[in-house]
Amino acid sequence: MGERSLRVGLAGLGAVGREVARRLEAGIAGLVLTAVAVRDREKARCNLPRLGLGIAVTALSDLARQCDVVVECLPAALFRAVAVPAVEAGKIFMPLSVGQLLENFDLVERARATGARILIPTGALVGLDAVRAAAEGEIRSVRMVTRKPPRGLAGAPYLAEHGISLENLKAPKKVFDGSAREGARGFPANLNVAAALSLAGIGPDRTRLEIWADPALERNVHVIEVDADSARFSMTIENVPSENPRTGKITALSVIAALRGLVSELKVGS
Repeated sequence: MGERSLRVGLAGLGAVGREVARRLEAGIAGLVLTAVAVRDREKARCNLPRLGLGIAVTALSDLARQCDVVVECLPAALFRAVAVPAVEAGKIFMPLSVGQLLENFDLVERARATGARILIPTGALVGLDAVRAAAEGEIRSVRMVTRKPPRGLAGAPYLAEHGISLENLKAPKKVFDGSAREGARGFPANLNVAAALSLAGIGPDRTRLEIWADPALERNVHVIEVDADSARFSMTIENVPSENPRTGKITALSVIAALRGLVSELKVGS
């Protein structure tokens, strides 16, 4: 990419963060992994031997000072701790907890003032480009039906609040039917894909979402239907879960593709 590489900082080294770190360490022209923010330094060192040598270990609030791009791979509760410094510093901020962006939309207004850019990777959402293109015209409706193995929904606040048990489930069970905003709020570790879809299209309040727990599934399945003045289309995505059953393997690859798009001479897709 010209004179120097983009310095990338990772907030979190969970299933997604580890894979992104490994691929950056393997070498991508124009990108260099500069710093990570982790809670357990020793565990992180086992996954990244260069940690503390060529790669700095820092606090969440310091990532933006050391890096050009900050990638957030954290539990939802820590979102603002990394997002605010990145936006205030005018850096490129790449959130994976997209549902939290709906709850902290003041950051988008702030980015307009500071010159920061908030880039959401495509993640599990094949066809996001088509939704964004359709949104340049008129989209009449967007509907998403997500089906996951019960373990992929375990621990969601919505299930606890409504007394919904997924123990010993023998048949598919619909556990949510509402807006993408409500879904992202009730399933903060599970439905970032719905939040991304809503931001690409007609917004979190008009995007309709169903969530099913299906004990027969091994993969996370998303079916999306879009009706617009330019096209009517549907998409089905079956994502292989990562080490974290709430997240698909394709999520880390999507982050790498998004980072590569920042420095590549050729970028395919809008």
